[in-house]
Amino acid sequence: MLLDRDGGDFPSAAVSRPDGRRGAFRLHFDGTRAARAISIVIADMFKFIHAADIHLDSAQKGLAAYEGAPVEACRGATRRAFANVVQLAIDEQAAFVVIAGDLYDGDWTDYNTGLFLVGQAARLRDHGIKVYAIRGNHDAANQMTKDLRLPDNVRLLSGDQPETVIDDELGVAIHGQSFATRKIVHNMAQGYPDRVAGCLNLGVLHTCLSGREGHESYAPCSIDDLRSRGYDYWALGHVHAHEILREGDPWIVFPGNTQGRHARETGPKGCMVAVVDDSRRIRAVRRHVVDVARWEACEIGVAGARDLDEILPIVESRLGLLLAECDRDTMVVRLVLRGACLAHYDLVARSTATLNEIRGVAVAASMGRIWIEKAIVNTTPPGASASAVDDGAIGEIDVFLDELIRDPLRRETFVDSSFDEVRRKLPQELAGLLTDPERHLGWLGQVGPLLRARLDPGTGRQPNLGRNNLDDDQ
Repeated sequence: MLLDRDGGDFPSAAVSRPDGRRGAFRLHFDGTRAARAISIVIADMFKFIHAADIHLDSAQKGLAAYEGAPVEACRGATRRAFANVVQLAIDEQAAFVVIAGDLYDGDWTDYNTGLFLVGQAARLRDHGIKVYAIRGNHDAANQMTKDLRLPDNVRLLSGDQPETVIDDELGVAIHGQSFATRKIVHNMAQGYPDRVAGCLNLGVLHTCLSGREGHESYAPCSIDDLRSRGYDYWALGHVHAHEILREGDPWIVFPGNTQGRHARETGPKGCMVAVVDDSRRIRAVRRHVVDVARWEACEIGVAGARDLDEILPIVESRLGLLLAECDRDTMVVRLVLRGACLAHYDLVARSTATLNEIRGVAVAASMGRIWIEKAIVNTTPPGASASAVDDGAIGEIDVFLDELIRDPLRRETFVDSSFDEVRRKLPQELAGLLTDPERHLGWLGQVGPLLRARLDPGTGRQPNLGRNNLDDDQ
């Protein structure tokens, strides 16, 4: 029987309070036979949202140049994804939202971006939800953000030095520092304050940690640096891929960005929901997907295909599987075709026609939900001699191209020196095409197949290569 227990607390359980918030109850009695007083103690249990790298109004790269691309569907994607974060916080009855940098995407053309943010913050305020945010490298570049007046539920942490904000009602201490300038190359974490005893301690930091591919080395630090502060949860930003580096003691989490913007930001994008129990311990952390337009990379094996007519059904089947795995209304897909096949020569020679055929299949199979951003041909001729491909001049060129693809600094130096004279002679709108790193990677990826097709000695014909332009960038 309950009252035969010697005294103490029974396990807690979740309840709904009269005010609609979630809490926990615990039965307690003193255990004496003279007076077994039973009390029910209500203790708050709350949630918070961790998001980062919103990049409001950032452009969806690689779409505007193409007729029929879902430009309008993607134009407001970053806004709608952030609105989804706000709605999630409301639905979860979160106590607060933490944003670990890069709310914006650099300079605005006008105040509309900021006004949208004010409107979303006001929605949170109306539901009693606070916002704690830091500036990231993109935020620091925008003077307008420094002049924008935000609702009183938003606390933007200082860029002058690390600071601590304590919410006495919740028993939470939030430690963080904004980027004062775009480039912060020193270890910011080492200067963060000590933990506050008796509180749940959260660190908010915009960092690359010890380095992440595709991200500038800003505010570098180690996991040991973070652990040394004694916090319970590190809300990180800057890295756009979702990653949980530690599950407890402390939690160290990159939520990733909330909306993919180009072909290197593929897969689901979202934010984190953390549940804190009545003892100020993080009980659970889960990811919630909020993106509205999904970027995907899709490799398709076409080995043995004799022509495009045999490839298109393979493409349609693979895209069907992709559709079944994704519940978003808009998908932007970069296709890569691989394998040794007779179709190789026609794929390379009839590049624009091939791309349009594949796009047609995608639109028909998906009722317009899928757009093929690029189709990259990495096929090879059937029976190509390994020595013919790997030895001699073509082998040396392959090695050189591979080094350029893997080394961004060397690639940038090569492109600058190679295109400098051409760039000076082109009109400004065309010269801009030669400065896009995405285009550089695409072109380098196509040079190899072009050379293989032209120099392969294992065929009895000389293919009419035309121009290899499956991504239609030039």
